[in-house]
Amino acid sequence: MSVLVATDLDRTMIYSQPAMGEAQFATLDTVCVEIYRDAPLSYMTTTAVELLSRLADRVPVIPTTTRTPAQYERIALPGAPFRYAVASNGGRILVDGTDDPEWRHQVERGVAETGAGLDEVLTELRTRVDDSWVKSLRVADELFCYLVVEAAAQPEEFLSAWQDWCAVHGWTASQQGRKIYATPRSVTKSAAIAEVRRRLVDDGAITADAKLYAAGDGWLDADLLEFADQAIRPRHGELELLGWTTPGLTVTTTTGALAGVEILEWFHDRCSVRPASDPARPSARAVGTS
Repeated sequence: MSVLVATDLDRTMIYSQPAMGEAQFATLDTVCVEIYRDAPLSYMTTTAVELLSRLADRVPVIPTTTRTPAQYERIALPGAPFRYAVASNGGRILVDGTDDPEWRHQVERGVAETGAGLDEVLTELRTRVDDSWVKSLRVADELFCYLVVEAAAQPEEFLSAWQDWCAVHGWTASQQGRKIYATPRSVTKSAAIAEVRRRLVDDGAITADAKLYAAGDGWLDADLLEFADQAIRPRHGELELLGWTTPGLTVTTTTGALAGVEILEWFHDRCSVRPASDPARPSARAVGTS
Protein backbone atom coordinates (compact mmCIF):
# COMPACT_ATOMS: atom_id res chain seq x y z
CA MET A 1 0.00 0.00 0.00
CA SER A 2 1.43 3.37 -1.03
CA VAL A 3 -0.99 5.79 0.65
CA LEU A 4 -2.11 6.71 4.16
CA VAL A 5 -5.00 8.99 5.15
CA ALA A 6 -5.27 10.97 8.40
CA THR A 7 -8.37 13.06 8.99
CA ASP A 8 -9.74 15.28 11.70
CA LEU A 9 -13.34 14.55 12.65
CA ASP A 10 -15.38 17.47 14.03
CA ARG A 11 -16.27 19.97 11.31
CA THR A 12 -14.15 18.00 8.84
CA MET A 13 -15.84 14.58 8.69
CA ILE A 14 -18.73 14.97 11.15
CA TYR A 15 -20.98 17.95 11.82
CA SER A 16 -23.37 19.15 14.47
CA GLN A 17 -26.55 20.77 13.22
CA PRO A 18 -25.22 24.31 13.90
CA ALA A 19 -21.91 23.48 12.19
CA MET A 20 -23.77 22.11 9.20
CA GLY A 21 -26.06 25.14 8.95
CA GLU A 22 -29.83 25.24 8.87
CA ALA A 23 -30.07 25.27 5.08
CA GLN A 24 -27.95 22.14 4.66
CA PHE A 25 -29.60 20.36 7.57
CA ALA A 26 -32.98 21.00 5.99
CA THR A 27 -32.05 19.75 2.52
CA LEU A 28 -29.42 17.01 2.82
CA ASP A 29 -29.98 13.35 3.63
CA THR A 30 -28.00 12.78 6.80
CA VAL A 31 -27.21 9.99 9.22
CA CYS A 32 -26.66 10.60 12.93
CA VAL A 33 -23.24 9.23 13.91
CA GLU A 34 -23.12 10.41 17.52
CA ILE A 35 -25.62 10.37 20.38
CA TYR A 36 -24.79 12.41 23.49
CA ARG A 37 -27.00 12.54 26.58
CA ASP A 38 -29.72 10.65 24.72
CA ALA A 39 -29.87 13.21 21.93
CA PRO A 40 -28.39 13.26 18.39
CA LEU A 41 -25.30 15.42 18.21
CA SER A 42 -23.21 14.76 15.09
CA TYR A 43 -24.13 13.88 11.53
CA MET A 44 -22.69 12.89 8.17
CA THR A 45 -24.40 13.00 4.82
CA THR A 46 -25.34 9.62 3.39
CA THR A 47 -22.90 10.28 0.58
CA ALA A 48 -20.07 10.92 3.08
CA VAL A 49 -20.95 7.72 4.94
CA GLU A 50 -20.60 5.71 1.73
CA LEU A 51 -17.38 7.44 0.70
CA LEU A 52 -15.66 7.01 4.07
CA SER A 53 -16.72 3.37 4.28
CA ARG A 54 -15.26 2.64 0.83
CA LEU A 55 -12.09 4.57 1.55
CA ALA A 56 -11.43 2.76 4.85
CA ASP A 57 -12.04 -0.56 3.15
CA ARG A 58 -9.27 0.10 0.64
CA VAL A 59 -6.57 2.21 2.37
CA PRO A 60 -5.37 2.82 5.94
CA VAL A 61 -7.47 5.64 7.42
CA ILE A 62 -6.45 7.13 10.76
CA PRO A 63 -9.15 9.17 12.56
CA THR A 64 -7.17 12.00 14.16
CA THR A 65 -8.99 14.08 16.75
CA THR A 66 -8.62 16.44 19.70
CA ARG A 67 -11.39 14.46 21.39
CA THR A 68 -10.44 12.27 24.33
CA PRO A 69 -10.77 8.51 23.83
CA ALA A 70 -14.12 8.51 25.65
CA GLN A 71 -15.45 11.29 23.42
CA TYR A 72 -14.11 9.55 20.31
CA GLU A 73 -15.79 6.28 21.26
CA ARG A 74 -19.20 7.99 21.16
CA ILE A 75 -18.92 8.27 17.38
CA ALA A 76 -20.25 5.47 15.18
CA LEU A 77 -17.77 6.34 12.44
CA PRO A 78 -18.27 4.64 9.06
CA GLY A 79 -15.41 2.34 8.14
CA ALA A 80 -14.86 1.10 11.69
CA PRO A 81 -13.16 -0.73 13.22
CA PHE A 82 -9.97 1.24 12.60
CA ARG A 83 -6.65 -0.37 13.40
CA TYR A 84 -5.23 2.94 14.60
CA ALA A 85 -6.78 6.19 15.80
CA VAL A 86 -5.21 9.29 17.30
CA ALA A 87 -7.04 11.00 20.17
CA SER A 88 -6.39 13.80 22.67
CA ASN A 89 -4.70 15.89 19.97
CA GLY A 90 -1.91 13.31 19.68
CA GLY A 91 -1.74 12.50 23.37
CA ARG A 92 -3.17 9.04 22.76
CA ILE A 93 -2.73 6.39 20.10
CA LEU A 94 -5.50 3.80 20.08
CA VAL A 95 -4.59 0.38 18.68
CA ASP A 96 -7.65 -1.68 17.82
CA GLY A 97 -9.59 0.61 20.15
CA THR A 98 -7.20 0.18 23.10
CA ASP A 99 -4.93 2.87 24.47
CA ASP A 100 -1.20 2.39 23.88
CA PRO A 101 0.44 3.09 27.27
CA GLU A 102 3.97 3.33 25.86
CA TRP A 103 2.99 6.23 23.61
CA ARG A 104 1.24 7.97 26.50
CA HIS A 105 4.35 7.64 28.69
CA GLN A 106 6.44 9.11 25.89
CA VAL A 107 4.03 12.04 25.57
CA GLU A 108 4.07 12.72 29.31
CA ARG A 109 7.87 12.74 29.36
CA GLY A 110 7.91 15.20 26.48
CA VAL A 111 5.48 17.55 28.24
CA ALA A 112 7.49 17.46 31.47
CA GLU A 113 10.69 18.31 29.61
CA THR A 114 9.45 21.15 27.40
CA GLY A 115 7.13 23.45 29.33
CA ALA A 116 4.80 24.26 32.19
CA GLY A 117 2.71 21.59 33.82
CA LEU A 118 -1.07 21.45 33.49
CA ASP A 119 -1.60 22.68 37.07
CA GLU A 120 0.48 25.81 36.41
CA VAL A 121 -1.46 26.51 33.23
CA LEU A 122 -4.80 26.09 34.99
CA THR A 123 -3.75 28.36 37.84
CA GLU A 124 -2.73 31.10 35.41
CA LEU A 125 -5.81 30.67 33.26
CA ARG A 126 -8.17 31.06 36.24
CA THR A 127 -6.67 34.48 36.96
CA ARG A 128 -7.61 35.64 33.45
CA VAL A 129 -11.26 34.56 33.17
CA ASP A 130 -14.56 35.13 34.93
CA ASP A 131 -18.16 33.93 34.82
CA SER A 132 -19.34 36.91 32.77
CA TRP A 133 -18.13 35.22 29.57
CA VAL A 134 -16.82 31.75 30.51
CA LYS A 135 -19.38 28.98 30.87
CA SER A 136 -16.91 26.30 31.95
CA LEU A 137 -13.24 25.37 32.24
CA ARG A 138 -12.58 21.73 31.43
CA VAL A 139 -9.58 19.43 31.63
CA ALA A 140 -9.20 16.81 28.89
CA ASP A 141 -7.38 13.54 29.53
CA GLU A 142 -5.26 15.16 32.28
CA LEU A 143 -3.24 16.58 29.41
CA PHE A 144 -4.73 19.87 28.21
CA CYS A 145 -7.60 22.19 29.00
CA TYR A 146 -10.19 24.32 27.28
CA LEU A 147 -12.73 27.03 27.98
CA VAL A 148 -16.30 27.01 26.77
CA VAL A 149 -17.18 30.66 26.28
CA GLU A 150 -19.88 33.10 25.26
CA ALA A 151 -18.06 34.42 22.24
CA ALA A 152 -20.06 37.66 22.07
CA ALA A 153 -19.02 38.57 25.61
CA GLN A 154 -15.38 37.42 25.31
CA PRO A 155 -12.90 40.27 25.92
CA GLU A 156 -11.29 41.22 22.64
CA GLU A 157 -7.77 41.16 24.05
CA PHE A 158 -8.03 37.83 25.90
CA LEU A 159 -6.97 35.39 23.19
CA SER A 160 -3.85 37.18 22.00
CA ALA A 161 -2.67 37.80 25.58
CA TRP A 162 -3.30 34.18 26.52
CA GLN A 163 -1.49 32.97 23.41
CA ASP A 164 1.52 35.10 24.38
CA TRP A 165 1.65 33.61 27.88
CA CYS A 166 1.29 30.08 26.54
CA ALA A 167 4.04 30.57 23.97
CA VAL A 168 6.54 31.55 26.66
CA HIS A 169 5.62 28.50 28.75
CA GLY A 170 5.76 25.81 26.06
CA TRP A 171 2.05 25.71 25.27
CA THR A 172 -0.19 26.88 22.44
CA ALA A 173 -3.65 28.45 22.58
CA SER A 174 -6.27 28.50 19.85
CA GLN A 175 -9.98 29.17 19.51
CA GLN A 176 -12.47 27.03 17.64
CA GLY A 177 -15.90 28.58 17.90
CA ARG A 178 -16.98 28.60 21.53
CA LYS A 179 -13.95 26.60 22.71
CA ILE A 180 -10.53 28.02 23.55
CA TYR A 181 -7.89 25.30 23.84
CA ALA A 182 -4.56 25.34 25.66
CA THR A 183 -2.34 22.42 24.67
CA PRO A 184 1.32 21.52 25.30
CA ARG A 185 3.42 22.45 22.28
CA SER A 186 5.02 18.99 22.32
CA VAL A 187 1.65 17.22 21.96
CA THR A 188 0.68 17.26 18.30
CA LYS A 189 -1.33 15.27 15.83
CA SER A 190 1.62 15.16 13.44
CA ALA A 191 3.90 13.47 16.00
CA ALA A 192 1.30 10.79 16.68
CA ILE A 193 0.67 10.23 12.97
CA ALA A 194 4.43 9.96 12.38
CA GLU A 195 4.53 7.18 14.97
CA VAL A 196 1.54 5.39 13.42
CA ARG A 197 3.14 5.70 10.00
CA ARG A 198 6.39 4.19 11.33
CA ARG A 199 4.50 1.23 12.76
CA LEU A 200 2.56 0.64 9.55
CA VAL A 201 5.81 0.66 7.57
CA ASP A 202 7.44 -1.74 10.04
CA ASP A 203 4.42 -4.05 9.77
CA GLY A 204 4.53 -3.97 6.00
CA ALA A 205 1.03 -2.45 5.81
CA ILE A 206 2.35 0.51 3.81
CA THR A 207 5.53 1.14 1.88
CA ALA A 208 8.25 3.42 3.22
CA ASP A 209 7.48 5.96 0.49
CA ALA A 210 3.71 5.92 1.08
CA LYS A 211 2.11 9.32 0.58
CA LEU A 212 0.27 10.87 3.53
CA TYR A 213 -2.95 12.76 2.75
CA ALA A 214 -4.58 14.74 5.56
CA ALA A 215 -7.58 16.94 6.33
CA GLY A 216 -8.55 19.29 9.13
CA ASP A 217 -10.23 22.63 9.83
CA GLY A 218 -8.69 24.07 13.01
CA TRP A 219 -5.41 25.46 14.27
CA LEU A 220 -4.74 22.19 16.11
CA ASP A 221 -4.77 20.50 12.67
CA ALA A 222 -2.23 22.86 11.13
CA ASP A 223 0.85 20.83 12.06
CA LEU A 224 -0.76 17.69 10.59
CA LEU A 225 -1.59 19.48 7.33
CA GLU A 226 1.98 20.78 7.10
CA PHE A 227 3.36 17.30 7.81
CA ALA A 228 1.29 15.65 5.08
CA ASP A 229 2.48 15.23 1.50
CA GLN A 230 -0.77 16.83 0.41
CA ALA A 231 -3.58 18.24 2.53
CA ILE A 232 -7.06 19.68 2.29
CA ARG A 233 -9.10 21.91 4.56
CA PRO A 234 -12.71 23.04 4.36
CA ARG A 235 -13.71 26.57 3.45
CA HIS A 236 -14.90 27.12 7.00
CA GLY A 237 -13.48 26.89 10.50
CA GLU A 238 -10.56 28.43 12.31
CA LEU A 239 -8.01 28.00 9.53
CA GLU A 240 -10.37 29.62 7.05
CA LEU A 241 -10.84 32.59 9.37
CA LEU A 242 -7.06 32.89 9.65
CA GLY A 243 -6.60 32.59 5.88
CA TRP A 244 -4.11 29.82 6.65
CA THR A 245 -2.31 28.00 3.87
CA THR A 246 0.72 25.78 3.30
CA PRO A 247 2.38 24.29 0.20
CA GLY A 248 0.36 21.43 -1.24
CA LEU A 249 -2.87 22.59 0.41
CA THR A 250 -6.28 22.35 -1.27
CA VAL A 251 -9.26 24.33 0.04
CA THR A 252 -12.77 23.08 -0.66
CA THR A 253 -15.16 25.09 -2.76
CA THR A 254 -18.06 24.20 -0.43
CA THR A 255 -18.72 24.67 3.28
CA GLY A 256 -20.47 22.69 6.00
CA ALA A 257 -21.28 19.03 5.48
CA LEU A 258 -20.83 19.39 1.71
CA ALA A 259 -17.20 20.22 2.39
CA GLY A 260 -16.94 16.88 4.18
CA VAL A 261 -18.16 15.15 1.02
CA GLU A 262 -15.71 17.16 -1.08
CA ILE A 263 -12.82 16.20 1.20
CA LEU A 264 -13.69 12.52 0.89
CA GLU A 265 -13.91 12.82 -2.90
CA TRP A 266 -10.46 14.44 -2.81
CA PHE A 267 -9.10 11.49 -0.79
CA HIS A 268 -10.69 9.02 -3.20
CA ASP A 269 -9.14 10.76 -6.18
CA ARG A 270 -5.63 10.81 -4.74
CA CYS A 271 -5.80 7.29 -3.31
CA SER A 272 -7.20 5.95 -6.60
CA VAL A 273 -9.96 4.13 -4.73
CA ARG A 274 -12.35 4.85 -7.57
CA PRO A 275 -13.00 7.74 -9.96
CA ALA A 276 -14.29 10.81 -8.12
CA SER A 277 -18.02 11.32 -8.59
CA ASP A 278 -20.19 14.35 -8.26
CA PRO A 279 -21.20 14.71 -4.58
CA ALA A 280 -24.86 13.91 -4.13
CA ARG A 281 -26.92 16.81 -2.88
CA PRO A 282 -30.30 15.25 -2.11
CA SER A 283 -33.23 17.58 -1.65
CA ALA A 284 -35.06 15.43 0.89
CA ARG A 285 -35.31 16.82 4.41
CA ALA A 286 -32.47 15.68 6.69
CA VAL A 287 -33.21 13.10 9.32
CA GLY A 288 -31.09 11.77 12.16
CA THR A 289 -31.03 8.07 12.79
CA SER A 290 -29.22 6.30 15.57
